[in-house]
Amino acid sequence: MHEIAPDARPTVILPARAGRVARGLLWAGGLLALALSIAGAITIGPADLSVSDVARGVGQHLGLGDAGLTRIEDGIVWDLRLPRTLLAAVCGAGLAICGAIMQSLLRNPLADPFVLGISSGASTGAVLVMVLGIGSGAISLSVGAFGGALVAFALVVLLAAGAGGGTDRIVLAGVAGTQLFSALTSFIVTSSADAEQTRGVLFWLLGSLSGADWADVALSATVAGGALAICLLSAPALDAFAFGQDAASALGIPVAGVRALLLVVTALLTATLVSAAGAIGFVGLVLPHAARLLVGPGHRVLLPATALIGAIFLVWVDTAARTVLDPQELPVGVVTALIGVPAFAAILYRRRAIA
Repeated sequence: MHEIAPDARPTVILPARAGRVARGLLWAGGLLALALSIAGAITIGPADLSVSDVARGVGQHLGLGDAGLTRIEDGIVWDLRLPRTLLAAVCGAGLAICGAIMQSLLRNPLADPFVLGISSGASTGAVLVMVLGIGSGAISLSVGAFGGALVAFALVVLLAAGAGGGTDRIVLAGVAGTQLFSALTSFIVTSSADAEQTRGVLFWLLGSLSGADWADVALSATVAGGALAICLLSAPALDAFAFGQDAASALGIPVAGVRALLLVVTALLTATLVSAAGAIGFVGLVLPHAARLLVGPGHRVLLPATALIGAIFLVWVDTAARTVLDPQELPVGVVTALIGVPAFAAILYRRRAIA
Protein backbone atom coordinates (compact mmCIF):
# COMPACT_ATOMS: atom_id res chain seq x y z
CA MET A 1 0.00 0.00 0.00
CA HIS A 2 1.46 3.34 -1.08
CA GLU A 3 1.52 6.28 1.24
CA ILE A 4 0.08 9.55 -0.02
CA ALA A 5 2.49 12.44 0.14
CA PRO A 6 1.36 15.37 2.29
CA ASP A 7 1.57 17.79 -0.63
CA ALA A 8 -0.44 15.60 -3.06
CA ARG A 9 -3.81 17.18 -2.26
CA PRO A 10 -2.74 20.83 -2.82
CA THR A 11 -1.06 19.82 -6.07
CA VAL A 12 -4.44 18.64 -7.43
CA ILE A 13 -6.50 21.52 -6.12
CA LEU A 14 -4.32 24.48 -7.11
CA PRO A 15 -5.01 24.26 -10.87
CA ALA A 16 -8.76 24.27 -10.23
CA ARG A 17 -8.39 27.28 -7.95
CA ALA A 18 -6.21 29.01 -10.51
CA GLY A 19 -8.85 28.35 -13.13
CA ARG A 20 -11.57 29.85 -10.95
CA VAL A 21 -9.41 32.90 -10.28
CA ALA A 22 -8.73 33.31 -14.00
CA ARG A 23 -12.44 33.08 -14.80
CA GLY A 24 -13.24 35.57 -12.05
CA LEU A 25 -10.71 38.01 -13.46
CA LEU A 26 -12.13 37.45 -16.94
CA TRP A 27 -15.70 38.25 -15.82
CA ALA A 28 -14.52 41.25 -13.81
CA GLY A 29 -12.66 42.53 -16.86
CA GLY A 30 -15.70 42.00 -19.06
CA LEU A 31 -18.01 43.85 -16.68
CA LEU A 32 -15.49 46.69 -16.37
CA ALA A 33 -15.24 46.89 -20.17
CA LEU A 34 -19.04 47.07 -20.40
CA ALA A 35 -19.25 49.82 -17.75
CA LEU A 36 -16.52 51.84 -19.47
CA SER A 37 -18.20 51.31 -22.85
CA ILE A 38 -21.51 52.64 -21.53
CA ALA A 39 -19.83 55.64 -19.88
CA GLY A 40 -17.70 56.36 -22.94
CA ALA A 41 -20.59 56.04 -25.39
CA ILE A 42 -22.65 58.56 -23.42
CA THR A 43 -19.91 61.19 -23.82
CA ILE A 44 -19.89 60.92 -27.62
CA GLY A 45 -22.07 63.47 -29.37
CA PRO A 46 -22.53 67.20 -29.96
CA ALA A 47 -22.63 68.03 -26.23
CA ASP A 48 -19.18 68.40 -24.64
CA LEU A 49 -19.38 65.81 -21.85
CA SER A 50 -16.68 63.79 -20.10
CA VAL A 51 -16.79 60.44 -18.32
CA SER A 52 -16.51 62.38 -15.06
CA ASP A 53 -19.59 64.44 -16.01
CA VAL A 54 -21.50 61.24 -16.74
CA ALA A 55 -20.49 59.68 -13.43
CA ARG A 56 -21.41 62.80 -11.46
CA GLY A 57 -24.73 63.12 -13.33
CA VAL A 58 -25.70 59.53 -12.56
CA GLY A 59 -24.53 59.97 -8.97
CA GLN A 60 -26.76 63.01 -8.56
CA HIS A 61 -29.85 61.00 -9.54
CA LEU A 62 -28.78 58.27 -7.13
CA GLY A 63 -28.61 60.79 -4.28
CA LEU A 64 -24.82 61.12 -4.12
CA GLY A 65 -24.63 64.90 -4.25
CA ASP A 66 -24.87 67.75 -6.73
CA ALA A 67 -23.22 67.02 -10.08
CA GLY A 68 -22.69 70.66 -11.02
CA LEU A 69 -24.19 70.10 -14.49
CA THR A 70 -26.54 72.45 -16.26
CA ARG A 71 -30.15 71.38 -16.69
CA ILE A 72 -29.53 70.69 -20.38
CA GLU A 73 -26.42 68.58 -19.67
CA ASP A 74 -28.25 66.65 -16.97
CA GLY A 75 -31.15 65.98 -19.36
CA ILE A 76 -28.77 64.77 -22.08
CA VAL A 77 -27.09 62.33 -19.69
CA TRP A 78 -30.06 61.05 -17.69
CA ASP A 79 -33.04 61.36 -20.06
CA LEU A 80 -31.52 60.83 -23.51
CA ARG A 81 -28.19 59.03 -23.71
CA LEU A 82 -28.16 56.86 -20.58
CA PRO A 83 -31.48 55.03 -21.20
CA ARG A 84 -30.62 54.65 -24.88
CA THR A 85 -27.17 53.22 -24.14
CA LEU A 86 -28.49 50.89 -21.43
CA LEU A 87 -31.23 49.66 -23.78
CA ALA A 88 -28.58 49.01 -26.43
CA ALA A 89 -26.62 46.92 -23.92
CA VAL A 90 -29.70 44.96 -22.85
CA CYS A 91 -30.82 44.35 -26.45
CA GLY A 92 -27.33 43.26 -27.49
CA ALA A 93 -27.07 40.85 -24.56
CA GLY A 94 -30.61 39.49 -25.03
CA LEU A 95 -30.39 38.97 -28.79
CA ALA A 96 -27.00 37.27 -28.45
CA ILE A 97 -28.37 34.93 -25.77
CA CYS A 98 -31.36 34.09 -27.99
CA GLY A 99 -29.00 33.25 -30.83
CA ALA A 100 -26.90 30.94 -28.66
CA ILE A 101 -30.01 29.13 -27.41
CA MET A 102 -31.54 28.76 -30.87
CA GLN A 103 -28.31 27.42 -32.36
CA SER A 104 -28.04 24.84 -29.57
CA LEU A 105 -31.68 23.76 -29.58
CA LEU A 106 -31.94 23.46 -33.36
CA ARG A 107 -28.32 22.25 -33.79
CA ASN A 108 -28.06 24.75 -36.62
CA PRO A 109 -25.21 27.30 -36.75
CA LEU A 110 -27.34 29.54 -38.99
CA ALA A 111 -30.20 29.85 -36.48
CA ASP A 112 -30.84 33.26 -34.93
CA PRO A 113 -33.59 34.88 -32.81
CA PHE A 114 -35.71 35.67 -35.86
CA VAL A 115 -35.85 32.12 -37.22
CA LEU A 116 -39.29 31.63 -35.63
CA GLY A 117 -40.87 34.54 -37.49
CA ILE A 118 -41.06 36.60 -34.30
CA SER A 119 -39.42 39.68 -35.81
CA SER A 120 -41.79 39.69 -38.78
CA GLY A 121 -44.80 39.31 -36.50
CA ALA A 122 -43.60 42.19 -34.32
CA SER A 123 -43.16 44.33 -37.42
CA THR A 124 -46.72 43.61 -38.51
CA GLY A 125 -48.10 44.48 -35.08
CA ALA A 126 -46.18 47.75 -34.99
CA VAL A 127 -47.30 48.70 -38.49
CA LEU A 128 -50.95 48.05 -37.58
CA VAL A 129 -50.62 50.60 -34.78
CA MET A 130 -48.45 53.09 -36.67
CA VAL A 131 -50.26 53.13 -40.00
CA LEU A 132 -53.82 51.98 -39.34
CA GLY A 133 -54.14 53.37 -35.82
CA ILE A 134 -55.38 50.11 -34.33
CA GLY A 135 -56.47 50.77 -30.76
CA SER A 136 -57.19 54.48 -31.34
CA GLY A 137 -54.16 55.62 -29.36
CA ALA A 138 -54.73 53.22 -26.46
CA ILE A 139 -52.14 50.78 -27.82
CA SER A 140 -48.53 51.93 -28.10
CA LEU A 141 -46.08 50.91 -30.80
CA SER A 142 -44.28 48.60 -28.37
CA VAL A 143 -47.51 46.90 -27.28
CA GLY A 144 -48.55 46.38 -30.89
CA ALA A 145 -45.15 44.91 -31.75
CA PHE A 146 -45.23 42.63 -28.71
CA GLY A 147 -48.73 41.38 -29.57
CA GLY A 148 -47.74 40.71 -33.18
CA ALA A 149 -44.65 38.78 -32.06
CA LEU A 150 -46.71 36.53 -29.80
CA VAL A 151 -49.27 35.87 -32.55
CA ALA A 152 -46.47 34.96 -34.95
CA PHE A 153 -44.88 32.59 -32.43
CA ALA A 154 -48.24 30.92 -31.72
CA LEU A 155 -48.79 30.41 -35.45
CA VAL A 156 -45.33 28.90 -35.91
CA VAL A 157 -45.91 26.52 -32.98
CA LEU A 158 -49.26 25.41 -34.47
CA LEU A 159 -47.70 24.88 -37.90
CA ALA A 160 -44.81 22.88 -36.45
CA ALA A 161 -47.15 20.76 -34.29
CA GLY A 162 -49.36 20.06 -37.29
CA ALA A 163 -46.32 18.93 -39.24
CA GLY A 164 -45.33 16.47 -36.53
CA GLY A 165 -42.92 18.60 -34.46
CA GLY A 166 -39.14 18.31 -34.56
CA THR A 167 -36.47 20.98 -34.95
CA ASP A 168 -36.47 20.84 -38.75
CA ARG A 169 -40.25 21.39 -38.81
CA ILE A 170 -39.89 24.34 -36.43
CA VAL A 171 -37.35 25.97 -38.75
CA LEU A 172 -39.56 25.42 -41.80
CA ALA A 173 -42.62 26.74 -39.93
CA GLY A 174 -40.56 29.78 -38.91
CA VAL A 175 -39.60 30.46 -42.52
CA ALA A 176 -43.26 30.22 -43.56
CA GLY A 177 -44.32 32.53 -40.72
CA THR A 178 -41.61 35.04 -41.61
CA GLN A 179 -42.74 35.20 -45.22
CA LEU A 180 -46.41 35.52 -44.25
CA PHE A 181 -45.95 38.41 -41.81
CA SER A 182 -43.41 40.16 -44.05
CA ALA A 183 -45.98 40.07 -46.84
CA LEU A 184 -48.69 41.42 -44.51
CA THR A 185 -46.41 44.26 -43.40
CA SER A 186 -45.56 45.20 -46.98
CA PHE A 187 -49.23 45.09 -47.97
CA ILE A 188 -50.28 47.40 -45.11
CA VAL A 189 -47.50 49.90 -45.78
CA THR A 190 -48.05 49.90 -49.53
CA SER A 191 -51.83 50.25 -49.38
CA SER A 192 -52.33 52.55 -46.40
CA ALA A 193 -49.23 54.57 -45.49
CA ASP A 194 -48.28 58.00 -46.80
CA ALA A 195 -44.68 58.94 -47.61
CA GLU A 196 -43.82 60.14 -44.10
CA GLN A 197 -45.36 57.09 -42.43
CA THR A 198 -43.55 54.79 -44.86
CA ARG A 199 -40.20 56.38 -43.98
CA GLY A 200 -40.89 56.03 -40.25
CA VAL A 201 -41.97 52.40 -40.60
CA LEU A 202 -38.94 51.44 -42.68
CA PHE A 203 -36.59 53.13 -40.21
CA TRP A 204 -38.16 51.25 -37.30
CA LEU A 205 -38.11 47.95 -39.17
CA LEU A 206 -34.33 48.27 -39.56
CA GLY A 207 -33.85 48.83 -35.84
CA SER A 208 -33.84 52.07 -33.88
CA LEU A 209 -33.02 52.95 -30.27
CA SER A 210 -33.81 56.65 -30.66
CA GLY A 211 -37.08 56.44 -28.71
CA ALA A 212 -35.61 54.60 -25.71
CA ASP A 213 -36.92 55.57 -22.27
CA TRP A 214 -36.57 54.20 -18.75
CA ALA A 215 -39.74 52.10 -19.06
CA ASP A 216 -38.25 50.28 -22.06
CA VAL A 217 -35.00 49.71 -20.16
CA ALA A 218 -36.77 48.36 -17.07
CA LEU A 219 -39.02 45.97 -19.00
CA SER A 220 -36.28 44.71 -21.33
CA ALA A 221 -33.75 44.27 -18.52
CA THR A 222 -36.25 42.38 -16.36
CA VAL A 223 -37.20 39.98 -19.15
CA ALA A 224 -33.58 39.53 -20.26
CA GLY A 225 -32.40 38.86 -16.71
CA GLY A 226 -35.14 36.29 -16.12
CA ALA A 227 -34.43 34.60 -19.46
CA LEU A 228 -30.70 34.40 -18.73
CA ALA A 229 -31.39 32.85 -15.32
CA ILE A 230 -33.66 30.18 -16.83
CA CYS A 231 -31.15 29.44 -19.58
CA LEU A 232 -28.29 29.10 -17.07
CA LEU A 233 -30.35 26.64 -15.04
CA SER A 234 -30.86 24.69 -18.29
CA ALA A 235 -27.15 24.78 -19.20
CA PRO A 236 -26.54 21.03 -18.57
CA ALA A 237 -29.48 20.17 -20.83
CA LEU A 238 -28.18 22.51 -23.54
CA ASP A 239 -24.78 20.83 -23.35
CA ALA A 240 -26.50 17.46 -23.79
CA PHE A 241 -28.42 18.73 -26.84
CA ALA A 242 -25.09 19.12 -28.64
CA PHE A 243 -24.93 15.31 -28.93
CA GLY A 244 -28.48 15.03 -30.34
CA GLN A 245 -31.91 14.52 -28.85
CA ASP A 246 -31.51 10.76 -28.46
CA ALA A 247 -28.29 11.19 -26.49
CA ALA A 248 -29.89 13.91 -24.34
CA SER A 249 -32.87 11.67 -23.63
CA ALA A 250 -30.55 8.80 -22.69
CA LEU A 251 -28.90 11.11 -20.17
CA GLY A 252 -32.26 11.68 -18.50
CA ILE A 253 -33.04 15.07 -20.04
CA PRO A 254 -36.79 15.68 -20.64
CA VAL A 255 -36.13 16.74 -24.22
CA ALA A 256 -39.63 17.89 -25.21
CA GLY A 257 -40.19 19.86 -22.01
CA VAL A 258 -36.82 21.60 -22.03
CA ARG A 259 -37.08 22.44 -25.71
CA ALA A 260 -40.59 23.86 -25.30
CA LEU A 261 -39.56 25.94 -22.27
CA LEU A 262 -36.50 27.42 -23.94
CA LEU A 263 -38.35 28.14 -27.19
CA VAL A 264 -41.02 30.04 -25.25
CA VAL A 265 -38.38 31.93 -23.25
CA THR A 266 -36.52 32.82 -26.45
CA ALA A 267 -39.73 33.94 -28.15
CA LEU A 268 -40.78 36.15 -25.23
CA LEU A 269 -37.34 37.73 -24.95
CA THR A 270 -37.09 38.38 -28.69
CA ALA A 271 -40.61 39.83 -28.76
CA THR A 272 -39.78 42.18 -25.87
CA LEU A 273 -36.55 43.40 -27.45
CA VAL A 274 -38.05 43.83 -30.92
CA SER A 275 -40.97 45.78 -29.48
CA ALA A 276 -38.49 48.15 -27.79
CA ALA A 277 -35.87 48.54 -30.51
CA GLY A 278 -37.19 47.13 -33.78
CA ALA A 279 -35.62 44.35 -35.81
CA ILE A 280 -31.84 44.29 -35.30
CA GLY A 281 -30.25 41.49 -37.27
CA PHE A 282 -26.96 39.56 -37.12
CA VAL A 283 -26.39 40.07 -33.37
CA GLY A 284 -27.86 36.68 -32.49
CA LEU A 285 -26.35 35.04 -35.57
CA VAL A 286 -22.68 36.06 -35.30
CA LEU A 287 -21.85 36.83 -31.67
CA PRO A 288 -22.52 33.33 -30.22
CA HIS A 289 -19.90 31.99 -32.65
CA ALA A 290 -17.42 34.64 -31.51
CA ALA A 291 -18.10 33.72 -27.86
CA ARG A 292 -17.52 30.02 -28.56
CA LEU A 293 -14.12 30.86 -30.04
CA LEU A 294 -13.20 32.63 -26.79
CA VAL A 295 -14.66 30.41 -24.03
CA GLY A 296 -15.65 27.12 -25.68
CA PRO A 297 -19.06 25.43 -26.06
CA GLY A 298 -20.01 24.87 -22.38
CA HIS A 299 -23.22 26.84 -21.84
CA ARG A 300 -22.59 27.69 -18.19
CA VAL A 301 -19.72 29.90 -19.35
CA LEU A 302 -20.86 30.53 -22.93
CA LEU A 303 -24.15 32.25 -22.08
CA PRO A 304 -22.73 34.97 -19.77
CA ALA A 305 -19.83 35.52 -22.18
CA THR A 306 -22.23 35.85 -25.11
CA ALA A 307 -24.34 38.34 -23.16
CA LEU A 308 -21.30 40.49 -22.31
CA ILE A 309 -20.00 40.48 -25.87
CA GLY A 310 -23.45 41.29 -27.24
CA ALA A 311 -23.94 44.17 -24.79
CA ILE A 312 -20.57 45.79 -25.54
CA PHE A 313 -21.00 45.26 -29.28
CA LEU A 314 -24.42 46.89 -29.57
CA VAL A 315 -23.46 49.84 -27.33
CA TRP A 316 -20.74 50.82 -29.80
CA VAL A 317 -22.84 49.98 -32.86
CA ASP A 318 -25.59 52.30 -31.63
CA THR A 319 -23.01 54.99 -30.90
CA ALA A 320 -21.74 54.72 -34.47
CA ALA A 321 -25.28 54.72 -35.86
CA ARG A 322 -26.16 58.04 -34.20
CA THR A 323 -22.85 59.84 -34.86
CA VAL A 324 -21.34 58.71 -38.18
CA LEU A 325 -23.74 60.76 -40.33
CA ASP A 326 -24.58 63.38 -37.69
CA PRO A 327 -27.08 65.11 -37.68
CA GLN A 328 -28.72 62.21 -39.53
CA GLU A 329 -29.04 58.84 -37.82
CA LEU A 330 -28.50 55.42 -39.34
CA PRO A 331 -30.79 52.50 -38.43
CA VAL A 332 -28.93 50.22 -36.05
CA GLY A 333 -29.76 47.18 -38.18
CA VAL A 334 -27.89 48.68 -41.13
CA VAL A 335 -24.69 48.98 -39.08
CA THR A 336 -25.02 45.47 -37.61
CA ALA A 337 -25.47 44.07 -41.13
CA LEU A 338 -22.43 45.94 -42.47
CA ILE A 339 -20.33 44.49 -39.64
CA GLY A 340 -22.10 41.14 -39.33
CA VAL A 341 -21.92 39.93 -42.93
CA PRO A 342 -18.08 40.08 -43.21
CA ALA A 343 -17.74 38.66 -39.70
CA PHE A 344 -20.06 35.76 -40.48
CA ALA A 345 -18.21 35.10 -43.74
CA ALA A 346 -14.95 34.90 -41.77
CA ILE A 347 -16.52 32.47 -39.29
CA LEU A 348 -17.79 30.24 -42.11
CA TYR A 349 -14.37 30.30 -43.76
CA ARG A 350 -12.71 29.34 -40.47
CA ARG A 351 -15.17 26.45 -39.91
CA ARG A 352 -14.43 25.22 -43.44
CA ALA A 353 -10.69 25.40 -42.82
CA ILE A 354 -11.05 23.42 -39.58
CA ALA A 355 -13.26 20.83 -41.28
